[in-house]
Amino acid sequence: MAEHAPALPAQAEQLRNCLLRHGRVAIAVSGGVDSLTLASFAWTLRPALTVRMIFADGAAVPQAARARVHALAEEQGWPLQVIDAGELADPDYVKNPVNRCYFCKSHLFDATAVVTDAVVCTGTNVDDVADFRPGRSAAAERGIAEPFVEAQMRKSDVRALARALGLSTVAELPASPCLSSRIETGIHIDPAMLRAVDEVETAVRSAGAVVVRCRVRDSGVVVEHDGVLTDDDVIAVAGRLVAAYGLGLSVRAAPYRQGSAFLRVIP
Repeated sequence: MAEHAPALPAQAEQLRNCLLRHGRVAIAVSGGVDSLTLASFAWTLRPALTVRMIFADGAAVPQAARARVHALAEEQGWPLQVIDAGELADPDYVKNPVNRCYFCKSHLFDATAVVTDAVVCTGTNVDDVADFRPGRSAAAERGIAEPFVEAQMRKSDVRALARALGLSTVAELPASPCLSSRIETGIHIDPAMLRAVDEVETAVRSAGAVVVRCRVRDSGVVVEHDGVLTDDDVIAVAGRLVAAYGLGLSVRAAPYRQGSAFLRVIP
């Protein structure tokens, strides 16, 4: 007996209406589950909806995320435009303050506005609303749409939508923020450091781990992982790469903890 495709989540019709209301949209894709799922769903609404995808490439984009964007664009036939948001030219971003994401998203949305006058949409979902997201302030200032939020879809709903669209691999992706999120607040963002972080995470995943974060701190490099590998194995893989990049930092392993390189200002 043939297997049935997973059903669309209950909010799919509301999501559809949110997108169709705009008529013309540009989806800001980053390579994570949220934006890729939104782009794929929006693509199914043609020709009633005019859709294009915009990908801001740069030093802070993980190799794996870049590859996913291009692979899915080719598979589905998206009109994909790659842009440089230019955030690394901004001293306010490079200083890596607690609201670094505000400057990143400001550059992203300003650069996007140069290449399209369609309504720009992001993959922000309801779970993100309760989190500390300075980039959402930049989005709000520029009238960026958040269809998943409008449709009241949580991360679990987005994953369910991805499965219903046949994106089973995308649906199971762990969270994948930009590489700059690995750099402890206050340590300046450097492209070579970002490349080293990406190389370490790629190598540790290739060795068997699924969730990996290579955190750069004042005290050294901490490779957080999901426990599939031993700490010794993680340190062995990461240590070689950290040394090869000449970072001059010690390396240790620790259990994965979300956002642990990010310091917040407590009022």
